[in-house]
Amino acid sequence: MGKIVAIANQKGGVGKTTTCINLAASMAATKRKVLVIDLDPQGNATMASGVDKYMVDATAYDLLVEDTPFDQVVCTQTTGKYDLIAANGDVTAAEIKLMEVFAREVRLKNALSSVRDNYDFIFIDCPPSLGLITLNALVACDEVLIPMLCDFYSLEGLSHLLKTIEIVEKKMNPAIKIGGILFTMYDKRNKLTEQVENDVRTCLGKLVYKTTIPRNVKVSEAPSHGKAAIIYDYKCSGSRAYIDLAKEIIDSEVNKEIKLV
Repeated sequence: MGKIVAIANQKGGVGKTTTCINLAASMAATKRKVLVIDLDPQGNATMASGVDKYMVDATAYDLLVEDTPFDQVVCTQTTGKYDLIAANGDVTAAEIKLMEVFAREVRLKNALSSVRDNYDFIFIDCPPSLGLITLNALVACDEVLIPMLCDFYSLEGLSHLLKTIEIVEKKMNPAIKIGGILFTMYDKRNKLTEQVENDVRTCLGKLVYKTTIPRNVKVSEAPSHGKAAIIYDYKCSGSRAYIDLAKEIIDSEVNKEIKLV
């Protein structure tokens, strides 16, 4: 059964989309079957996958609201060699339309139930909010990957998100877990970075990934070329970090399987 990972943080600008597409491309490069679901109305993950968000026939809106069959929504032609459910401004309306729909919080879970076995990983790029669309992702997922900056406001946001995940676990998705907390735009020369990192690692221990993602120009440039950084320039420090993150996640999955045996 494919693992569904929601990449979420209600704070914007923390690297959710960058993490989503680079992790997906890294996993696809290892011959794993990967799906990216863009739930952000900005459609950044769609554009960074080499897909024009203004030209797609169907988006996540159609999957969530209109019950459009999966095979009519999924796009298989991306620069990252993964499948994609696109997003554009239409997804904004989904937040409102879902309020009128029965069992609105499980729409995504139900839509993926028949196809998750076709994938090794399904990565969901959540919008920068904790609304109904993000709730759908949290109810559907197995794990939450939380990108964050090493600053005070990110600490505040992390605390809020952890409480939300706890509520979802108790009421809607008892299987949900925190896959890991990822430090992005990491600058070890900054004393605040070190202080925040130490605080989070002390409090949350193994929930924090060993890998950190440094600030890197190539990573910022890549989306404008419709590519993940590991395709645009796989030798840059940001690309190497995302490849290391993929290895860390794969190793973790292997270790879990060994323990189960």
